[in-house]
Amino acid sequence: MTTVQPSGGARAPMISLDEAVQRLVEAGTAHCISEVETVSTFDALGRVLAADVRSELDVPPRDNSSMDGYALRLADLGPDGGELEVAQRIPAGAVGQALVPGTAARIFTGAQVPPGADAVVMQEACEAVPAVDRGLGRVRIRQRPALGEWIRRRGEDVQQGAVVLAAGTRLTAQAMGLAASVGAGRLVVRRRPRVALFSTGDELAMPGEPLRPGAIYNSNRFTLRGLLQACGCETIDLGIVADRLDATREALRRAAAAADLVITSGGVSVGEEDHLKPAVQAEGRLDLWQVAIKPGKPLAFGEVRRPVGGEALFVGLPGNPVSAAVTTMIAVVPLLRALTGEPSVVPRAITMKAGFDWPRPDKRREFLRVRVAEDGSLVLFPNQSSGVLTSVVWADGLLDNPPGKPIARGDAVRFLPFANLLG
Repeated sequence: MTTVQPSGGARAPMISLDEAVQRLVEAGTAHCISEVETVSTFDALGRVLAADVRSELDVPPRDNSSMDGYALRLADLGPDGGELEVAQRIPAGAVGQALVPGTAARIFTGAQVPPGADAVVMQEACEAVPAVDRGLGRVRIRQRPALGEWIRRRGEDVQQGAVVLAAGTRLTAQAMGLAASVGAGRLVVRRRPRVALFSTGDELAMPGEPLRPGAIYNSNRFTLRGLLQACGCETIDLGIVADRLDATREALRRAAAAADLVITSGGVSVGEEDHLKPAVQAEGRLDLWQVAIKPGKPLAFGEVRRPVGGEALFVGLPGNPVSAAVTTMIAVVPLLRALTGEPSVVPRAITMKAGFDWPRPDKRREFLRVRVAEDGSLVLFPNQSSGVLTSVVWADGLLDNPPGKPIARGDAVRFLPFANLLG
């Protein structure tokens, strides 16, 4: 990693977002977490699989009915249906007897189809004829079914031994359900990424404290912690560090000893008077980048040595609240995914239509805060300043606009929902 130590008015090199993300992902892959643990499938939401999940059985395990109705043999029906004796009743969880020719079985959704039955007629296409004695009566079939109708075949969803979830999969609620459906009560997952977070700056105050003249509330601490938790990280919050070089170096050492990644916000612009840059350079290595994006641009990346050997990765985010949030979503999250061994780290964009005009684009790649309107188009938050945190709360996601590209109402654009950026 090249160490850049600008002085005075020196400018860091301008790089594209793609290049920045590639470097971050390469570093994350090189530092990929190797430790694994076994957790209950109940507790696996958001975890990343460290081993394939294979099915222990066929799903469904036997042919079963997908409807409430009657199981029967087509050979017992005429072209327009017919009337059959109901010889048995099969609720879900019960196993019926083989069908006797000329009879039907009352069957319910999920129940195992009895041997001999080759179709199920849903109850809406039947008419129950009450019993004159203690039997189950008869059923009048008003419509002849097709062969195999309303029968879910054994193994049609999953076959025994098949890989249903591959290593590297981040577990959603749906994936947890799939794992449970094939008998996986416990799952082997990678350890959660440990991310240390702290802020520097004597101007920072915590919500609930009196706001002294010249101070601001530390919103980035809350935004970044929430984004990291949403990504499944274990956060180590070191709070606000005194604006001194020795205190900043000590905080970096504590953070590196406990974390895979250290994140700070603010103090990374070229030429800015701040203790963070010399502290990171003294405790490790540092690159200062100017990334060609808006909001954002200043980004610091490097490593901090651990007291016992090795290093933790370091990312210094811009200080403006929207810039910090957006940069985390589009640059830091791919790094975190690489750390946990996920094979796909680039968020999936959706092509949508713009419901606004954007005639004066920036020369940098822009990430505009937008919301999905009732007509399915994207509408723009009126103030796109990097200090307007309300724009991120209002929005459903980011519009990824190429450098210098004007947008006209109705144009196809790339939309990045927040769920895709963080999921």
